[in-house]
Amino acid sequence: MISFVGTARAGAASLLLFAAALPFSAGRADDGFPFGSEMTLDVDRQRGSKRIPNLEIGDKGEVVLELWCKGGKGQFSVAGNSVIFVPGAMENRPCPPDRAQQDDELIAALAEAGTWKRQGDFVSFVGTKTLRFRINTN
Repeated sequence: MISFVGTARAGAASLLLFAAALPFSAGRADDGFPFGSEMTLDVDRQRGSKRIPNLEIGDKGEVVLELWCKGGKGQFSVAGNSVIFVPGAMENRPCPPDRAQQDDELIAALAEAGTWKRQGDFVSFVGTKTLRFRINTN
């Protein structure tokens, strides 16, 4: 015969195991830095341009940037909520000077960011200016 105390202990133990495993479940995996993802800057299109800056982040933090005009590579290093972005060489493409300046300002803002945070499909890089990107889920 099964005792009530034994059943209650087994249930409590199962509940504790479930609660301990919950932070590691797949449902919480979206809280980490989006290595292996592509993200698009959360801004409206500029008049006369179809482009919106995006980052393609590799599994080891390597980055391919496609901005309003320029393109290039860089590297993210992440520890907890701290982030360091080191831009690489950028390819200068023909474009209006104001867009080229916006590219330079975007690269500088990424390089100045010291922390990052994720809220669902959005990642923000926080420094003197906050840049918000949407993770492409398609």
